[in-house]
Amino acid sequence: MRVKAIPQGSAVAESNRTREKDTASARDAALRAAAQLPDPDPVPAVRYRSDGRLLIAGPADAALMWAEQLCGELTVTVLITAQSAGAELPAEPGFSLHSGKLTELTGYFGKFQARWEQTNPIDLEVCVRCNACVRVCPEQAISALLQVDADKCRAHRDCVKACGETRAIDFERGARACEAQFDLVLDLGESRPFTMHQPPQGYFVPGTDPGARLRTMRELLDAVGEFDKPRFFSYDASICAHSRSRLPGCSACIDICSTQAISPSGDRVSVEPHLCMGCGACASVCPSGAMSYAYPAATYQGERLRAMLNAYREAGGEQACILVHDGMQGRKLIESLARHGRNLPPRVIPLEVHHAASTGLELALTAIAYGASQYVVLFDRTSAPQYPAALRSQLAFGQAILSALGYLGRHFDVIEADAWGQLDAALTALASAQSPRESAAFRVFERKRTTLGFAFDHLLAQGPQPQESIALEAGAPFGAIDVNRDTCTLCMACVGACPENALADGRERPQLRFVEANCVQCGLCDAACPEDAISLVPRLLTGAAWKQERVLNEDRPFACVRCSKEFATTKLVENMVNRLVGHAMFSTPEALARVRMCGDCRVIDMMDRGGEASISDYKQ
Repeated sequence: MRVKAIPQGSAVAESNRTREKDTASARDAALRAAAQLPDPDPVPAVRYRSDGRLLIAGPADAALMWAEQLCGELTVTVLITAQSAGAELPAEPGFSLHSGKLTELTGYFGKFQARWEQTNPIDLEVCVRCNACVRVCPEQAISALLQVDADKCRAHRDCVKACGETRAIDFERGARACEAQFDLVLDLGESRPFTMHQPPQGYFVPGTDPGARLRTMRELLDAVGEFDKPRFFSYDASICAHSRSRLPGCSACIDICSTQAISPSGDRVSVEPHLCMGCGACASVCPSGAMSYAYPAATYQGERLRAMLNAYREAGGEQACILVHDGMQGRKLIESLARHGRNLPPRVIPLEVHHAASTGLELALTAIAYGASQYVVLFDRTSAPQYPAALRSQLAFGQAILSALGYLGRHFDVIEADAWGQLDAALTALASAQSPRESAAFRVFERKRTTLGFAFDHLLAQGPQPQESIALEAGAPFGAIDVNRDTCTLCMACVGACPENALADGRERPQLRFVEANCVQCGLCDAACPEDAISLVPRLLTGAAWKQERVLNEDRPFACVRCSKEFATTKLVENMVNRLVGHAMFSTPEALARVRMCGDCRVIDMMDRGGEASISDYKQ
């Protein structure tokens, strides 16, 4: 009997199918482990209150149409910003009516402040719609919308007489600045008072799409009452590197915020929680951890990663790829894959978060330390463009570190997709990368820099080619400072400017000390240095040296030439002497010698000698 040969390719294919099935089972175990974790701790709430005060601003025809439909349910104010052919004012409107130009709109849901300029001599709120002014105007300068055309008007003022006791028309009034507060705004105009990528809640721009208009109508009618949302962020001003003494430092959170919820506030930043929409990008790019994400906290996300990857490994899974996605568009894309018969690759473990921009470099490196091969973040095309750009930059620093330590492959990626096919192609193209030999056991901490320190230590210990120092591109949140010892006078201005305690004085000795682990490369020390003696050096110093204090510069203490008390550094005093030589106030040896005295001895010496020139002698 002849035995039919089994093609080698079939055996390989069957082996691959078995491997994929086992990997998919391991992924299921990872997802079950994450689902079994307790819910995260609740976060404080941000409250809104809306009484239904709605401002409708736009051309007359559209604004009046919307007002008539909504005035029965909401307290409507219409601001006509442009005339419309054929539009007429209602005889008895159930809403307030104004005309003019919207000059400013600020605020948020429940607390919008609108300002407009009214130039029309006819006050539409006082007008009784008798149209007597329209009939008597000889130039027909008054439209059906009761707007006066200044180019046609010849100042007969017959309209004023016709208005009589109503007194709705006043040409002497001139342009008026008006303002009012609203809970909701429906913007039907073409210009936009809000220029940020994501305008505030309660501000609606429905456009011309019928479906969008219907959704807007429903949302407006539902937007009455009291509402709340999570306070998505936490802010520790004590370690914020934004500014010191009006010197500019880090502005990463301000630059990336798509709602303009973050603004400068002296040496710190201020966050308007009613504008914050919970993207968490500010926390991802914050180098110090002063801004952190609270919905949920990084500690909880770390527990999810650890539980998932431990379960995946114990179930026999290999080359895990964490796919971070949001619960809206990201989830829809993944579900769309399944509907089209294309599931996620078996080794891809989805990690759903509130917003994809909320997980930064510390969680990405922690995922690799926990045993993941890759960490991929999914954005849809409607996301603010600065989000994927900033995350790519952050992950590039992580990739540079892993590559320098000898880990092979590409460990991080950012996918932008708005269709299931794009997501499928991007995931299929992912090639596996090298992970640590052993997974880490540390937990994610509340402090970003603490978590990063543990991740660095583990990745260094497991790395195929350990390095003492890893060069990074400019903008990295890690690095050293280079001090020019020839020009540095140890004035300690840099120490006073450093918000992270990376710089310190020598306490009992004239020294400048530095802890590299604390440095976030904000540049405040460089900005504060009067001698221009400091430059930033982006890099990662690995091992114990990263956390150890070291001396950057030191000098001999200078003793007072009169009492021998040490009061400054030798270089500082000698620099002062060299600069003052030749100055009229220090033309005598006795006057110049006082520069080498302590403060007490200078006063005593001046009193003892007497009869010397004073500053008043040189007054012009």
